Amino acid sequence: MAKGSGLIWATAEDLARNRPVVLSLYRQILRALVVIVDVVDQNRALVDAPDMVRCQINFKRLSLTDIKIDIKRVPKKSTLIKAMEEADVKTKWENSSWGKKLIVQKRRAALSDFDRFKVMLARIKRGGAIRQELAKLKKASTA
Repeated sequence: MAKGSGLIWATAEDLARNRPVVLSLYRQILRALVVIVDVVDQNRALVDAPDMVRCQINFKRLSLTDIKIDIKRVPKKSTLIKAMEEADVKTKWENSSWGKKLIVQKRRAALSDFDRFKVMLARIKRGGAIRQELAKLKKASTA
């Protein structure tokens, strides 16, 4: 499923049965991996994560991931933490393309002005090397 497409296709029964791990797009817990522990109504879910207080979030502020964990409905915090560790959620997220992209974005946002300058110089140098190799290949193919 494409990122940012929300939870339109998933019914409340699907979410209650599968216990998906979702990415929160809510301002206070932005880009946090949370688990839907219960469905409140058609618009809201009860979500929880190891490092946050259990709260209700609108489905529009959640994006579904492919990661699921096997827990019962509305588990204790300790049960949730144990299940997330057993399912190795953090590693699965960091190895996914979406997780890698967010890690790179976070790293780039933390760069200083001088670091951005060094990145610019490295890109210019890389582009020059690519152009030189391409020119060699073109020259070799025409000759």
